[in-house]
Amino acid sequence: MEFEEAHRLFIAHHEDQRAGERKGRLLRGHNYAEKQLLQNVWWPLFGTLEHLHPEYEIYDWNRKSQFLDFAYLPQNGGRFGIECDGFQSHIKDMDREKFSYAVNRETFLTGMGWKMIHFSFDDVQQRPEVCRMLLQLVLAPFLARQSNVSDILSEEKEVLSFAWSLGRPLRPKDVTTHFQINFRTAYRILSTLCEKGLLKPVKKGERIRYYEVKMMQLDHMG
Repeated sequence: MEFEEAHRLFIAHHEDQRAGERKGRLLRGHNYAEKQLLQNVWWPLFGTLEHLHPEYEIYDWNRKSQFLDFAYLPQNGGRFGIECDGFQSHIKDMDREKFSYAVNRETFLTGMGWKMIHFSFDDVQQRPEVCRMLLQLVLAPFLARQSNVSDILSEEKEVLSFAWSLGRPLRPKDVTTHFQINFRTAYRILSTLCEKGLLKPVKKGERIRYYEVKMMQLDHMG
């Protein structure tokens, strides 16, 4: 299915599930910027909008209703709030009181178990590859923990965690240096992670130059 059709069905489904202000907020709040985030950032990574909820209602410590641009709520656990922040509305027009509330809301949501992910609208439009890299960095550990490869060994988990933390492709030399192990051991661990679908080797000629963390598809996550 192409994005435009998937997006049309996505909004229609959530519109049918809502009434009153929650429905009104969806119709008013899900606009160009939010659609661009889905089209430029989310869709190229996952190819599905499953378990995403647009204009998702939450409550602050005073039971005041607020709406996240998106909530990602997979069936097997985890709560992620995803927001596309425009400079004009989120920074330039923010006074001290609004700034304090925004900071406190972020801390409150963290305390309630949410992991918040923010992207600037400028990056969503002009540098979506940066947004995709950051989104993958946040979600990859969670998706791997919830997948059918959760039986990876302790040493493999350590190498995989190290790969996530780098924010760039992983070289065999990085593994040997960081963990103080020989090349044969490093290669064995990296090869096993590739076989389990967690790393992807990138070759230059016949030689593997580095490894990239692979993102699991959300439609396989149940």
